[in-house]
Amino acid sequence: MHDDEQKGPAAVQPGKLYVVATPIGNLGDLSHRAIETLASVDCIACEDTRRTKNLCRYLDIAPRLISYYREKEQEKAALLVELLQAGKNIGLVSDAGTPAISDPGGILVRKARQAGIHVVPIAGPCAVTTALSVAGLSPTPFFFGGFLPAKKSERQNMLRRLASLPCTLVFYESPHRISDTLADMVHCLGDRPAQLFRELTKIYEECLEDTLANLCDRLRGGIKGELVLIIQGAPDTAADPAANLEELLIWYRDEQQSSLKTAVNAIAADLGIPRSLVYKKALSLWGDG
Repeated sequence: MHDDEQKGPAAVQPGKLYVVATPIGNLGDLSHRAIETLASVDCIACEDTRRTKNLCRYLDIAPRLISYYREKEQEKAALLVELLQAGKNIGLVSDAGTPAISDPGGILVRKARQAGIHVVPIAGPCAVTTALSVAGLSPTPFFFGGFLPAKKSERQNMLRRLASLPCTLVFYESPHRISDTLADMVHCLGDRPAQLFRELTKIYEECLEDTLANLCDRLRGGIKGELVLIIQGAPDTAADPAANLEELLIWYRDEQQSSLKTAVNAIAADLGIPRSLVYKKALSLWGDG
């Protein structure tokens, strides 16, 4: 028997997962590389097949589309990894922008990497970087929070944690929730300068620049479109961890309904400052309450 007759069938080479950024509004922002990739893959995993079908029609391509949305990420990720292991090349897109940036995709990318699949980024539009590029800020670190929690108490809790960050804060928000979010920001962060970008790269693109409180008032009548909110960071208080002590104590007392002892212990531990200092300030505030 010849050596080649003893060999089994050749092992199937796994496919590649292409993470493809698509336009956040203007279709002219789609890169040549993204177009070539979407035209060449065996299938496209997409957040909404209807949205991606329109994009494919614009590109005059007709690949197989597989729905991949947040509620089914775990289940669909397993199916897609099986296809990748069987040699299929897959393009991953979201409805707009870069997948896995406040959009589905992270679970699939992680599972693909764990399975030894080559994951290829096809760079392109992303709302957070697009907004920052025209915000006119000095070079500075920024914190991207994506979408804040829908539940008010959870949203306020997160904002409290971010209140002392001395860097620019960037968030996505939906039109139906922006008024409540701005009100919570004024309450938790204070009335800071901010910029609200609406419909970036689209026909009705605009930037509303004002304080958080004024933006809240201006939007009481409602607003439409995709929103990116950029907020000035807190003054750098790294040298004085007790700078926001009174604000923190009031939050524990009024929002958390904490006892004086609980608030003092928690804040002293979190900020690494003497318990006696926190206790003295707390006594005056609890007495005022």
